[in-house]
Amino acid sequence: MATAAPGRHTAEPPSCHTAELSAVGRMAGSGEPAMMRAEPMPARLRQGGEMADIDVEGLVKRYGDVAAVDGLSFTVERGEVFGMLGPNGAGKTTTLEIIEGLRVPDAGAVQVLGTDVLAHPETVKERIGVQLQATALPPFTKVREAVELFAALYRRARPVAEVIEEFNLGEKADAFTDKLSGGQMQRLSIALALVNDPDLVFLDEPTTGLDPQARLNIWTVIEGIRQRGKTVVLTTHYMEEAERLCDRVAVIDRGRIVALDTPPRLIAEHAPGTTIEFALVPGLDAETLRTLPGVERVVADGRVSVTTRTPEAVLHALLDPHAPWAAGVDVDGGAGGGGSGAGGGAIRDLMVRHGTLEDVFLSLTGRSLRE
Repeated sequence: MATAAPGRHTAEPPSCHTAELSAVGRMAGSGEPAMMRAEPMPARLRQGGEMADIDVEGLVKRYGDVAAVDGLSFTVERGEVFGMLGPNGAGKTTTLEIIEGLRVPDAGAVQVLGTDVLAHPETVKERIGVQLQATALPPFTKVREAVELFAALYRRARPVAEVIEEFNLGEKADAFTDKLSGGQMQRLSIALALVNDPDLVFLDEPTTGLDPQARLNIWTVIEGIRQRGKTVVLTTHYMEEAERLCDRVAVIDRGRIVALDTPPRLIAEHAPGTTIEFALVPGLDAETLRTLPGVERVVADGRVSVTTRTPEAVLHALLDPHAPWAAGVDVDGGAGGGGSGAGGGAIRDLMVRHGTLEDVFLSLTGRSLRE
């Protein structure tokens, strides 16, 4: 799907992401029919008497019997990076497209930058920037031409040369966009979303598919956007990314918000313990580990993960050379020869780590983000 610009309106099926630039190129005020809803939304004031940059209340979007978005309500404060986490199909992208003015909800209300986006989508689109999951441009388009094209779609736009320089695309300004690397294409995608100097930026999985070096580069770009005082809404499947970039995170599953707070508070509430991991050795009965003092949870799936709030005590029990839990484990990898002397000798590839956002997600939804 191409990066969005003012005037775009889609009625695409829920599983489809079109990439037609003609849809992107519709100008604000182009006569697009206004989106309808039942009642005007009263503005809610945040602390200090100012309105939040995004105010969503009771949002619902259904496709047949499936509720893609099921009564979401939340606010995004000015100047923060707000993250949305969830598995594929959780409703993240549908929610963003409604907020951006690209989809019509079945119920609910949305205020963006003090404007009712459902009644005045064109006004909102002039003040936001959108980087979608994939950017498609016409064949044989050069980087400079792409920036010039998107700048022409707005009443107010930044100088093209300034945008190209900011995103370190100067050496590729005259290169065709289909010759760019993945990281360069993502930088161009974000540059196109910022060509109108928006107050609010939406980044939908901006680092998916990038190598670690390119991902770190995009993180630096996003941190630069924050430093300029912009508000950023970010969806991602990378937990490290959310922990580093986001001020607050909403965990979404099956169209509902199951938790919303700062990453440290989410971890403290939903994944407060320490996880001790080691390789699963033949003959080990993981059930016996649950009897150790201080063990709260044991998961054995290729590796053994033991969750505890008293890691010192659990480590002492695990590494005890005469530990009864290791009976039947052979320290050389076979079963049946360990006896009471195997103990800590059965431990291989030991790791100790604190709770993460991935632990939070699994605790809340019971399934991996990469389903």
